[in-house]
Amino acid sequence: MDSYTEADLHRAVEAAVRAPSLHNSQPWLFRLAGGAIEILADPARRLPAIDRTGWAARLAVGAATYNARLALAASGRPAEVRLHPEPREPGLIARLTPARERPPTYAETELFDAVPRRHSNRQPFWPDPVPTEVRVRLIDAARSESSWLALLVGTVAVAGFSEIAHSADRVLQRDTAYLAEMETWRHAIPDYARAPLAEPQDILPQRFFNERRRAPGHDYEPEPLVGILGVPGDTAADQSNAGQAMQKVLLTATAAGLDTSLISQPIEVPAARDQLRRSLGRPGHPQIVIRFGYGMPSRPTPRREVSEVLTGSGTLVPGIPGT
Repeated sequence: MDSYTEADLHRAVEAAVRAPSLHNSQPWLFRLAGGAIEILADPARRLPAIDRTGWAARLAVGAATYNARLALAASGRPAEVRLHPEPREPGLIARLTPARERPPTYAETELFDAVPRRHSNRQPFWPDPVPTEVRVRLIDAARSESSWLALLVGTVAVAGFSEIAHSADRVLQRDTAYLAEMETWRHAIPDYARAPLAEPQDILPQRFFNERRRAPGHDYEPEPLVGILGVPGDTAADQSNAGQAMQKVLLTATAAGLDTSLISQPIEVPAARDQLRRSLGRPGHPQIVIRFGYGMPSRPTPRREVSEVLTGSGTLVPGIPGT
């Protein structure tokens, strides 16, 4: 097969829009161009106060790219991916061109089946520990996408991260532009998908609270499993690739029966991000924090229709900061 078709495009986009994004902003566009599927950052969905560098948009579009890759592979039409292929069009994040047709692998089918089931769960998780073999699968998922996942082990490590995360959250809560932008996007997170009201004993910061307090005995897990995902570099392409790795980790967790939620405050505040990097003692740059566990059933947040995220092949989309 020399080119993708409109049917391939729709199949890829239906999966891609299920990717996570900061504040459910869904900052992506898709088009068919010269037989390739191209995935772009949507400048109309930017978060200029919160995402000043464009990091969060690139992470989200990278995650959408991974879902599109899975959908194509699951249909027997896998793709070769080039990130940021056109310097003259910085808003173009990924180009997917047809590879040799082949049946999907078991792993691809398993992860693709998890796409509609993956969503953030901001509610408390059960205290049950995540088995060692599942932790190994999560680490391997990140490694297979040229990234690393550092799982925090022990109360001391979690407490240290908690201090960094809460400090970053306090910095953001003093930023009036940040608060105003959060309020603007509050509608994108339905009440059922929000966290319960914060309480002093909470180990990790949350955002987008509902108005309900937790019943007694429904605290967050006392020792959450926290993973920091990072990549060797910190260029625009590195951040887009981190989005692909993040999505593979999230889908691996979903396929294993885990719930997840994302924590980005320590990444959004430069000083906190640097402190987190130094505390890990790893080469490279942290890009997102993931909380893993076993939770009560929850529902995904709404997504834009496929027709809303398609754009013409001749349309140049401007870039986002840092591209």
